[in-house]
Amino acid sequence: MTFQFDDAWMKRDLYGYGPDRPDAKWPKGAKIAVNFVLNHEEGGERSVEDGDEHAETVLHEFGQLLSAELGKRDPATESQFDYGSRAAIWRIMRLFKKHEIPITFYAVGRAFERNPAVAEYADENGHEVAAHCYKWKPYTGMSDAEEEEYIRKAVNAYKTTSPSGKVPVGWFYGRPSERSAPLVAKVYKELGHELLYWADTYADDLPYYTTMPGGEEGQKLVMMPYSLDCNDFKFWQGQMGSDDAFAQHCIDAFTTIRDEGLEGKSAYITVALHSRWIGRPGRFQALKRMVEHFASFDDVWFATREQIARHWVETYPPRS
Repeated sequence: MTFQFDDAWMKRDLYGYGPDRPDAKWPKGAKIAVNFVLNHEEGGERSVEDGDEHAETVLHEFGQLLSAELGKRDPATESQFDYGSRAAIWRIMRLFKKHEIPITFYAVGRAFERNPAVAEYADENGHEVAAHCYKWKPYTGMSDAEEEEYIRKAVNAYKTTSPSGKVPVGWFYGRPSERSAPLVAKVYKELGHELLYWADTYADDLPYYTTMPGGEEGQKLVMMPYSLDCNDFKFWQGQMGSDDAFAQHCIDAFTTIRDEGLEGKSAYITVALHSRWIGRPGRFQALKRMVEHFASFDDVWFATREQIARHWVETYPPRS
């Protein structure tokens, strides 16, 4: 039977906060909040070894010209993902630890299962784990039952790999179906977990609310806008010709939002990363430059997405 859902949560609002957006009122008078997201997909990408029809075709060094052969493993591509989990992630973690910056992991459940040391590190060092579902793959065209199975497997993966057993309060698919949020809300409601925010949106510089899919009357879901421009996948798309261009773009985004914060309209930026990509030695310096630049200001709040969402709910509670 097809899952029945109310699409009210997807209702478009092109006005938003309008010309007079609220000030976020970040803690300690910060003029900008900065959230780093590390997409941890390595080991959870499409792989024949793991039951998928073909190897991953997205976000690796072969560019956009590679076509995967059905039913055949691709050891060269697999090894690039291995690099992200074996080497690059620890280079990135050392940088954030040096600057005492908490980040958000968009963690694929299968990736945590294949390298639980990353899950343990995130849990024990104050980082947030947000759900990137169980496999990093497109969810459009899937049956509702199949997608729900992936959601349940993801929840189990987070519970069993994290020392604290915490289940993520936020989700980001990247390649969702229109039923993804309602299905996650359904599973969370059945299992008794908190669904605080959804991040498959790019609609604003601030959090905003929508109807909680399948929720009680008046119940709201925090929408946490993500970033596709301050995202290292722009390298892969050929839209950032150099690491300097990427670093400068992120620094310029920081400058714009911080300047607006100085004028009483503070907001946040997200810088989105992938270990196998930004963690390569030749690209890592771009990340290092922007982190050092951001950290040179004393009016910046480095925060996880959960921290930002909870601050928003406390500061601007949802209205029915």
